[in-house]
Amino acid sequence: MTGHARPPVVLATATVLLAVATAASLGAAALLVLDATSGEAVTWVLGRAGGLASYVLLLALVVTGLVQAHPWSRHLHTPSPRTRLTVHVSLATFTLVFTVLHVVVLALDPWAQVGWRGAVLPMASGYRPVPVTLGVIALWAGLLTGVTAAFAGRFAARVWWPIHKVAAVVLVLVWAHSVLAGSDVALLQGFYLATGSAVVALGISRYAARTPADRVAELTRDLDASRGPATTPRSPSSHRAARS
Repeated sequence: MTGHARPPVVLATATVLLAVATAASLGAAALLVLDATSGEAVTWVLGRAGGLASYVLLLALVVTGLVQAHPWSRHLHTPSPRTRLTVHVSLATFTLVFTVLHVVVLALDPWAQVGWRGAVLPMASGYRPVPVTLGVIALWAGLLTGVTAAFAGRFAARVWWPIHKVAAVVLVLVWAHSVLAGSDVALLQGFYLATGSAVVALGISRYAARTPADRVAELTRDLDASRGPATTPRSPSSHRAARS
């Protein structure tokens, strides 16, 4: 029992350290930029750093979710399904943390012209209202996805699983928000194109692959077809009428 419990704990600890290292790296990069700009646009730089970190974490979150649900994952023996689930949950937590950082910092920044209303309400931002609105919708949709996933063990899968699939739509919205609202998209154009294409390819392979349930359904249809059309049993009255 203890041997099975160690890998997720170790991996969760490694995920925490990775997130801390990411935050420290982003903070160091922000300090270098601030030093080069003589301290101007402090909150803007930190907000953009938090947004980029949340995008990377969301990207990893969706990828691990697709791998977890992929029919080919049954051939993966390492890491174990429990370990993969632990990584997925840890990524969801850190994605939320950096998203909150991104929203709060930009809402407090007067130069960004987003404000609190623009950070939580559609079309309320003074800065690029349409791209920012994509991020707002992604924020609320992501919260809905996370809340429903928290009740995965308490409700049937048919209740929360369809809502959980909204995470893929959230990534599309965040990708569009990052490309259209970010001031540094020219420097990260190749990064956004590469990551977006990779996730689309993984998603296509996930939903195009035949699952065991698909094979069972195909066998059932073939069996029904081989039996031919079902005959309707005749009632006793019809038998009496035929004899008469």
